[in-house]
Amino acid sequence: MNPQSQICGVPPGLDFAEELVRGLRARMAGQPPEAMARVTLWVNSSGMRSRVRAQFTPPAILPKIRLVTDLAEAIPLPGLPPTEPPLRRRLQLTQLIAKLLDAEPDLAPRASLYALADSLAGLMDEMAGEGVSPEALAAIDVSDHSLHWARTQRFLSIIAPFFGPDASPQTETRRHMVAQQLAEFWAKNPPPGPQIIAGTTGSRGATALLIKAVLSFPGNILVMPGHDFDMPHALWDSLGDALTAEDHPQYRTRRLLDLLEATPDQIRPWTETPPPAPERNKLVSLALRPAPVTDQWLEEGRDLPDLRLAAEKLTLIEAPSPRAEALSVALILREAAEQGRSATLVSQDRDLARQVSAVLDRWGIVPDDSSGRPLALSAPGRLLRMTAGLFGRQMTGDQLLGLLKHPLVASTEARGPHMMLTRTLELHLRRKGPAHPDAQFLRDWASAQNAPDWGMWLGDAFDGIDQAGETSLTEHLARHRRLTETLAGGHLAEGTGRLWEGAAGEGAEAALASLERESEHGGMLSPGDYTALFDGVIAAQQVRETILAHPLIRIKGSREARELPSDLLILGALNDGSWPRLPPPDPWLNRYMRVAAGLLLPERRIGLSAHDFQQAVAGAEVIITRATRGAEAETVPSRWLNRLVNLMQGLPDKHGPEALAGMRAKGRVWLEMARALERPEAEVPRARRPAPVPPLAARPTTLPVTGIETLIRDPYAIYAREILRLRKLDPLRAEPDVRLRGTVLHRVMEVFAKRGGYKAETGGYANLMSAADEVLEAEVPWPAARALWRSRIARIADWFLAFEASEAGEPVMLEKGGALLVPGTTFTLTARPDRIDRLDDGRVHIYDYKTGTPPSEKQQQYFNQQLLLQAMMAEDGGFPRLGPAQVAAATYVGLGSTPKASPVAVDSESLARAREGLKKLIESYSDPAQGYSARRAMQKQAFGSDYDQLSRFGEWDMTEEPERLPVDHLPRPEETP
Repeated sequence: MNPQSQICGVPPGLDFAEELVRGLRARMAGQPPEAMARVTLWVNSSGMRSRVRAQFTPPAILPKIRLVTDLAEAIPLPGLPPTEPPLRRRLQLTQLIAKLLDAEPDLAPRASLYALADSLAGLMDEMAGEGVSPEALAAIDVSDHSLHWARTQRFLSIIAPFFGPDASPQTETRRHMVAQQLAEFWAKNPPPGPQIIAGTTGSRGATALLIKAVLSFPGNILVMPGHDFDMPHALWDSLGDALTAEDHPQYRTRRLLDLLEATPDQIRPWTETPPPAPERNKLVSLALRPAPVTDQWLEEGRDLPDLRLAAEKLTLIEAPSPRAEALSVALILREAAEQGRSATLVSQDRDLARQVSAVLDRWGIVPDDSSGRPLALSAPGRLLRMTAGLFGRQMTGDQLLGLLKHPLVASTEARGPHMMLTRTLELHLRRKGPAHPDAQFLRDWASAQNAPDWGMWLGDAFDGIDQAGETSLTEHLARHRRLTETLAGGHLAEGTGRLWEGAAGEGAEAALASLERESEHGGMLSPGDYTALFDGVIAAQQVRETILAHPLIRIKGSREARELPSDLLILGALNDGSWPRLPPPDPWLNRYMRVAAGLLLPERRIGLSAHDFQQAVAGAEVIITRATRGAEAETVPSRWLNRLVNLMQGLPDKHGPEALAGMRAKGRVWLEMARALERPEAEVPRARRPAPVPPLAARPTTLPVTGIETLIRDPYAIYAREILRLRKLDPLRAEPDVRLRGTVLHRVMEVFAKRGGYKAETGGYANLMSAADEVLEAEVPWPAARALWRSRIARIADWFLAFEASEAGEPVMLEKGGALLVPGTTFTLTARPDRIDRLDDGRVHIYDYKTGTPPSEKQQQYFNQQLLLQAMMAEDGGFPRLGPAQVAAATYVGLGSTPKASPVAVDSESLARAREGLKKLIESYSDPAQGYSARRAMQKQAFGSDYDQLSRFGEWDMTEEPERLPVDHLPRPEETP
C-alpha cells in the first residue's frame, strides 16, 4: 500500500451511496467541473452504480463508474481466454463423479450427481479465486482423518487438468486472471486520475488483488461500507485466527488490512456525517465481539450510553408462529404505505417473504421483491419437472392426473374438452384403476368415451416413456422437450400453447436451451440421473416478472438492502438457520483441509451475513422479528439477536432490561393487531353431535349384513351413504393397502376352492400357491407387495390346508349373493358369503375370511353379527342357489400373521335371538322420531369414520347426547352422483 493512498470507512446505518458522493464532492471542491471526469469510481454492483449516479443532482459531470466484477469489460486486456459456460463445467464434472460413484457406490446416492458436480465446480472456482492449486490439496496430510477424506483427496486429483494452461477459465478464475494482469499492466502504465474503490471489503480474492493494485499508487482511496469505528483498535488483533473469528462482521476488513500491510488506526471516516443511531452502534459493536473476548461485556458495558436511547427506535417481535410473524410484518408494511414512508423487509427466508406478499395482496399492495420467485415453482418449471420425472418408470394415476390438470397442458382451445375428459378419467381411475395407466389404456378408454383423438394424443405422447436404460443427454432433452410441447399443445391444435409465454416461459425455455447447447458434454445418463440433473439445473434459476410494484414497499435480501435507503427496516426471520443460514455441507473438504490449503472456512458466509446484519440493525428505525416456533419444533434465536438480548439483560445499570422490555412491548402491539386480524367478527358456535331424522320414505329398505354392524355402531354413516348417497372417493394413487389385501386374499381363496381346494390333483399346497400367483399377478402391480403377500400366504399354507382337511365340505357357493325379506317388515337383508360348503350330512358350513384377527365373542354378540345373519338367511332360504338349509357351523377364518379359526354359535336359540334382534333394530328405524346418531358405539374412539368431517366430529365428543335434526330436503336421484 502506498503511503499516500487512503483507507476510509462509512459507519453502519448511513446511506452508503449518498455518503460516497458527499465525500467525493467534498474532496473535489474547488476543482474545475471536468476534474470529476478524471475520477474512476469502482463499485461492487450494478445496483450501487445506479444509486451513485442518482446522487449527482442537479445534473453534473460524472466520474467513470465501473464494476469490480467486470474488470475485463472496463479495461480491455489482450490475450484473455473467454469464460467457459458454468453449465459445461458442471456437466463435465457430472461424468467424472458418475464414474466415481460406479466404483464406490457407498460414497453418495446417484440422485446427488449434479449437486456434487455443482459443489465441486464451486470449490474449483474458489480455489482459482484464492490462488490455491490442486497440488496444495494433494499435499495435505489426512492420515489422522477418516477414510472418506482420503478418498475425496484422491478423487480431487482428477481436477488438475482443469487448472492447466489450456483449460477454459470459469468466472472467478477469469476474474482472478484479469486482476493479476491488470496489476501487471498498471505497474508499467499507472492508471490515470484518482481511483476510488467503494462498497467492498475484498471478500473475494480477485477483488482483494484489485484493491491492492489500486492502493499501490498515491492518491487512490478505498471506501469500505459498514466499518465499526466503535471497536477498540487493540481488539483487532483477536481477529487474526480464522477458526475463531471468521464469523465476525469485521473479519473481512482485518484480512484485507493484512494483505495491504495496514493497521486499523489508518482507517478514517469518509465523511463527518454521524450515524442515525450512534448509541445503538456502540451496543451492537460490543454484542458482536469475537467469542474469545466476550468477557469484555462486563468491563466495556459500563462505558455504554443509556440503553434506552439505543432501543428508542428498535422493536422486537417474538411471534408464536411463522403465520403470526408474517401477519405482523404485513401490517407494519401496510401502515408504512399509508403514511407514505419507505419500508423494507430484509430477510433471507423466502417462505416468510412469500407469506408476507400473500397477506399484502389482500390490501392490493404488491411489494418490490428483488428475488423474484424460483423458476422451478413457476407453471412452466413445474410442468417441465413433472414430465422429467416420468421417464424410466411406470406412471401412476396421481402423476397422470396431476399432469393433465396442469394449467399449461392443452393450453389452447382444446382446454375445455380436455378438462371434461380429465375429470371423467379421474373418477374411473379412482374407482377402477389401473394403478399404472399406460399409453394403450388411455387410447382404449378414450375410444370408449367417443374421444379417440384425445386418446391418440396422450397415447402417442406417453409411448415408451417407461423404457429404462442409459442414453445421451441430447436424446433425453429431445424426448423431454417433445413430450412437454406435445402436452402443452393439446389434441385439437398444433403448436406449444402458452408453454413458453411470459417471463416464466421464456426463462424455462432459456434453461432448457442452455442444456441443449451444452448437451454434448453430458455423456450417457439413466432416466433417473437425467431427472436429478434437470431438477438441479432448474432449481438454481429465478424468474423476475415485470409487475407494477408499490414504490415504497420492498422485500430485499441482506445485500440488496444495503444499497437502498429506507425509513423503516424490518429484519425478518432472525432465527439460526434462517439468518444466518447454516453453511452448506462440504462433501470434498473438511475445516482442517480448508485451512491447510489456504481456502475460506464455511463460516465465511456467516461473517458476511453478520456484516449485513450490523449495517441493517443500525438503521434509523428497525424492527426485528422472529417466530419462536416453526412448523415442527421450537426455533433458536439468531446468534446475533441472542448476544444482543443477553448483553442488554446483563446491564441493569444502563437500563438494559428496561430497554429490552420496551422493545418487546412495542412488538406485542403488532402481535395483538395480527391476532385481531385473524379473529372472526362473531364467534361461530360449535356443532352439536348430530342425529338427523329423515322422512320414513327416504330411509333405506335394503342393507347388506355388513351394513347392520354399521347401523349399530355408526348410524350416521348409513344416513350419509344410503340416504344422502355420499361415497368416499378412492385415493388418487392406488396403494397395496389393507383393503386391497383383503380383496386379493378372498379372490385367492375363491380360485383355490374352484380348482379343487386341498383335494386338487396337483396337491393342496401347489393349488393354493398357484392360485396366489395368478391372483397376485393380475391384481397387484407392485413387485414388492406381491412378494410380501405371497410369502404371507406361504407361511399360513400348512395351517390352512390342515384346517381345510378337517372342516371343509363340498363348496356350493363362492362369493355369490342372496337376499331375504325380514319377516314382519318391508326390509330386505342381503349378503355375499365368502364361501358355503355342503357337508356329508346335507347341512352347510359358512366361512368368512379375515386378513386380521377375527371378532371376539362379545363383538359377535352385540355388533359383528355378519356370520350369524348369514346363517339365519341360509336357514330361511335367503340364498336361491342353496335353498333352505340347516346350518351346521359358521366360522371366521383369520388368515393374518397368527392364523386362527373362530367358530360362531348357530344353534336354534342363537338364530332366534338374531332374528328378534334384527327385527327390533329395523322396527326402531321405522319410528319417524328415530334419528341416525353419529358414532353411536364405535369399537374404539380413535377409529375414524368416512363421514367424521360431515358430522363435524371434533367440535363435539362422544359424551354429548345426540341432537335430533329433522331433515326436510333430500337429494333427488338426479342430484346425486
